[in-house]
Amino acid sequence: MFVMELTYTAPVDRVDPLLPAHVAWLDALYAQGVFIASGRKNPRDGGIILAVADDRARIEEIAAGDPFVSGGVCSYRITEFAATKTAPALSAYREQLPA
Repeated sequence: MFVMELTYTAPVDRVDPLLPAHVAWLDALYAQGVFIASGRKNPRDGGIILAVADDRARIEEIAAGDPFVSGGVCSYRITEFAATKTAPALSAYREQLPA
């Protein structure tokens, strides 16, 4: 599993015009089963996305496709972790540590 932390690199007044395209990008990745949760940070200086994929390279490719990235208004910090414990509703995402 991956935590995708995006941080705005431009003022919010440059971010907001790209928001509809960003939301459409999010919706498409939710439909593909890649994203499982997302939202704005508070204070509003970026956001967080929880994602699942086979490898980090795929997540980096996905992040590069964010309209916020192509619009030059955010950067990503990607953290991979093993979700060894989850709420029951997220049991399909549980992972085992490598041997």
